[in-house]
Amino acid sequence: MRSAPQAATQRLAGFAHYLREQGFNVGPGEQTQMLRALSCLPSGQSGCASAAWRAIACGNARQWHLWPDLFERFWFPHRIKGTVKVSGQTRARRDLRSLVQQIQDSATDASNSTPSSGASNPSPSSDTRSDSNAPAVEKAQAGASAVDALHDRSQQMWMPEDLHRLQRLAQQIHRQLQPRPTRRWTLDPRGHRLDIRHTLRASLAFGGLPLTPSWSRRKTVPPRLFLLADVSRSMETHAAFYLRLCRAFVQSAQARAFVFHVRLSEVTPLLLRDSPYVQEKINAVTAGFGSGTRIASNLSAMARQHARAQLRRPCHVWVMSDGYDTDPPEQLRQSLLQLKQHGARITWFHPNAQRPNSQAIEHAKSCIDRFIPLAQLADLQRAQHLLH
Repeated sequence: MRSAPQAATQRLAGFAHYLREQGFNVGPGEQTQMLRALSCLPSGQSGCASAAWRAIACGNARQWHLWPDLFERFWFPHRIKGTVKVSGQTRARRDLRSLVQQIQDSATDASNSTPSSGASNPSPSSDTRSDSNAPAVEKAQAGASAVDALHDRSQQMWMPEDLHRLQRLAQQIHRQLQPRPTRRWTLDPRGHRLDIRHTLRASLAFGGLPLTPSWSRRKTVPPRLFLLADVSRSMETHAAFYLRLCRAFVQSAQARAFVFHVRLSEVTPLLLRDSPYVQEKINAVTAGFGSGTRIASNLSAMARQHARAQLRRPCHVWVMSDGYDTDPPEQLRQSLLQLKQHGARITWFHPNAQRPNSQAIEHAKSCIDRFIPLAQLADLQRAQHLLH
């Protein structure tokens, strides 16, 4: 069977990419089977494509139940109310009927035409290579790459195994965060201190003989983790990656996650939900933000209102931003000092290799414990030994 036209293949690759973002394990093999299923459909029976693709792409009961809604959202977005998004980019029209008709026409032409021995038609693979070398294309879609995809996760495409890898990395970083010992003691069979009070109580069962000693150890308090992700316009290309990091630490380390622009909003309840529409809900939360970035005001709001009762030693505050602030430059230092007074250890993650050089950062750099570049998953792995 000859390959489908390149335009139809790209539209199907876009649908497979959309499914992968929702947690479906759809690779090149599944895409090939979906193309074959389309070519076998009767003429004008495009409605059967959903049932055929559903059996190919769905791997569990959860995906099976999510399929009808995802299929409608991608191929028939005009039927969904209240989900219009303007991006400024042009792309091929998502028309399932034309896609089926185009594939069937190509199969008919292939059966009626006989290629000559001396003619050499350009293969789709050569066209794909020529298109991939064009300067207008910024990233490859449904093609090969010489870069390990696991170490370049600043883009939108994440496979399920990559999300599991990020989850394990978040758990490792959480375990290495040192808890703080307190002055209180708690019962522990492996403790090194004899608890006289509980030992005497237990001896009553043996006529006052201390046959079952009780041991105790110092009680430790796990460190609290607060993550603040900048979702302003200057951080648009990195906001999705930072939100995935926040979700991994919220689920693994019981962290609290905030997004900020001109005001601060907590997204911890949204990140705890296992839903394919989490990103849409976060976009709804941040829809009313303006074009400015008020980092100092948002940090002060978190210290005074959102996390006032939980900001205690030990706690870690991770700020993910490029450092460009529309508040007065000296105000950021005052906001960071409020967090330091509560015993917070402040880590600033920036998307560029160089440390932010804004005036606000220059005034407040003495209040920041460490600067760490973070633009992809490999940066987090390299900085793992610094996060303690």
